[in-house]
Amino acid sequence: MLRAAVWVSCATPPGCWASFLLVWSPNPSAGRSRWEQVVDLTYSLRLGARPRSLEQDDAAVEKLRFVPPTWSYECDEDLVHFLYDHIGKEDENLGSVKQYVDSIDVSSYTEDFNVSCLTDSHADTYWESDGSQGQHWVRLNMKKGTIVKKLLLTVDTTDENFMPKRIAVYGGEGDNLKKLSDVGIDESYIGDVCVLEDMTTHLPVIEIRIVECRDDGIDVRLRGIKIKSSRQRDLGLSADMFQLANLVRYPRLEGTDPDVLYRRAVVIQRFIKLLDSVLHHLVPAWDHTVGTFSKLKHIKQFLLLSKRRTALITQCLKDSETSKPNFMPRLYINRRLAMEHRDNPALDPSCKNAVFTQVYEGLKPSDKFEKALDYRWPLRYDQWWECKFIAEGIIDQGGGFRDSLADMSEELCPSSADSPVPLPFFVRTSNQGNSTGEARDMYVPNPSCKDFAKYEWIGQIMGAALRGKEFLVLALPGFVWKQLMGEEISWSKDFPALDSVLVKLLEVMEMMDKDTFEFKFGNELTYTTVLSDQRMVELIPSGSNTVVKYEDRKEFIRLVRKARLEESKEQIAAMQAGLLKVVPQAVLDLLTWQELEKKVCGDPEVTVDALRKLTRFEDFEPSDTRIQYFWEALNNFTNEDRSRFLRFVTGRSRLPARIYIYPDKLGSESTDALPESSTCSSTLFLPNYATAKICEEKLRYAAYNCVAIDTDMSPWEE
Repeated sequence: MLRAAVWVSCATPPGCWASFLLVWSPNPSAGRSRWEQVVDLTYSLRLGARPRSLEQDDAAVEKLRFVPPTWSYECDEDLVHFLYDHIGKEDENLGSVKQYVDSIDVSSYTEDFNVSCLTDSHADTYWESDGSQGQHWVRLNMKKGTIVKKLLLTVDTTDENFMPKRIAVYGGEGDNLKKLSDVGIDESYIGDVCVLEDMTTHLPVIEIRIVECRDDGIDVRLRGIKIKSSRQRDLGLSADMFQLANLVRYPRLEGTDPDVLYRRAVVIQRFIKLLDSVLHHLVPAWDHTVGTFSKLKHIKQFLLLSKRRTALITQCLKDSETSKPNFMPRLYINRRLAMEHRDNPALDPSCKNAVFTQVYEGLKPSDKFEKALDYRWPLRYDQWWECKFIAEGIIDQGGGFRDSLADMSEELCPSSADSPVPLPFFVRTSNQGNSTGEARDMYVPNPSCKDFAKYEWIGQIMGAALRGKEFLVLALPGFVWKQLMGEEISWSKDFPALDSVLVKLLEVMEMMDKDTFEFKFGNELTYTTVLSDQRMVELIPSGSNTVVKYEDRKEFIRLVRKARLEESKEQIAAMQAGLLKVVPQAVLDLLTWQELEKKVCGDPEVTVDALRKLTRFEDFEPSDTRIQYFWEALNNFTNEDRSRFLRFVTGRSRLPARIYIYPDKLGSESTDALPESSTCSSTLFLPNYATAKICEEKLRYAAYNCVAIDTDMSPWEE
């Protein structure tokens, strides 16, 4: 047995991670508990003599310490996302019991809270018994061959005396059931409780008996059942996980030895386990939202692997919940006028006919005694207002309300690049206007718009979408989402999504020699810059009359970057203020910016059917196998793969986007070359691959590894 106690300083920004203690063992199962014991031994306060730990193994220490010279914090983030995609997401799917259970029986139930609430994946609903004290049970009739690895029940302390205090689990065949476990549940717990684990044989029937409820309660509430079966693959780490074929979506990890990735993954996984043990102490309560554990913001992406995070988010949202309004607001919306405004916004600068404005004005309190909506309602309150569409004859049972949200989304950030923007709150990025860079379908808050009250309301609707089941689809870059979360932004990482030409221009300018600078600019470059709203601003007093000299170019570059990074600062601050009125700061601390975007906007779906309608093949024979192989590849892609592919060809990650496909320069000659694209013309040059499998692999590789290579436009062309 080889073990070692080791301090590992992780490759992260200064002050971001504390060093932490690990124990390495060649046998993961043997070392799993040992390293935690060494942590406890090292840091806990003890009475009497402290037990001695084993001597560390220096060779094992060095192996865990080692990272390649080119390793960066971004590599750690990519490794976390790899682990999340290959391990973490399986935990999310534990709620799907259909693949393991034929049917579920219960001892009794109330009319509104029946057995279906156990498997609807909503923590806000629950099964509630309706019988005698101590006589409540749930019986799972298991599918043949299923071996339970873990059986979890979702409970909630806010259920008070309905909350189970003690559970016994029995299993077997028919009525011949044997007791398998007896579990006590902490009265303050919210989340999933494991009541049975590590079965080695198939049990046709598993019965969950509620022995006792809190405070001698008569009936019980269970908010969900989740099962992990041994039919799933082993979720443990191994070097085999990191073979090249699995890393195509993670270009930074390619070329790193699988053993090195494995050891780094062990370090990260153990760090997350330590973080989970204290996470609930770091999260501020809703009543103290000034507090935040933002000092850990540099490891936001690492929270994806946390096992405690989901329960904490649920608890924070629950604690900040308010009761639903006494009555549902009824709004009268004229969509004909809204459509006329959308077609020609210049006719109505006040935008009073837009659906957005009609909803905003309609929700205002009618008098000083009426409270404004706070949008912090329970999850089951899934319709926030009722819409009466004038001259349309629609009875709104939820569909009209969702239509109004979709109309508002389209008005705020039109999905078509050819449509005018009917509202003043967001403007197209320079990348969208120039057809350059990666994110060509994105918008940013308009630096000229000072209607902060409406920006704050947009933030509130975003918060309502996060708390509920509806979406407000806003095509905003990470530059905006990060600021809404309170995260730092950087010029090199975040601003290329707004104006890649400017980023390249300033990079080249900084490296220029004096002769080239004077040849390019002469006396024409002044201390001014153009913002996203196409408004020119002065960087210094009388900047438009002050020529930038070669020796002052770095100060000019600094001023341009500062002005552009802060151009929408006030608007984003107003949106953030609205968001925080609805969602606790603690929830934002626990989410990544990508998760916030997905919870607010949903997952932008790029279907094969939609792509078929938007794709044209030029210079191909109808029987050409390349067409067949192309569609087979896209059918095998995940939605994320297709979104990346769309961005590779068009620069846009959302539909609609027209695609033109031509044979590559080799024509019908078979090749293993990568496909090429021209995002200016949304054109893909497709090589002739020998098989559909090769076609799929090459297209996927290009989608994930070639997006950053953009030679469509030189920064000097304008």
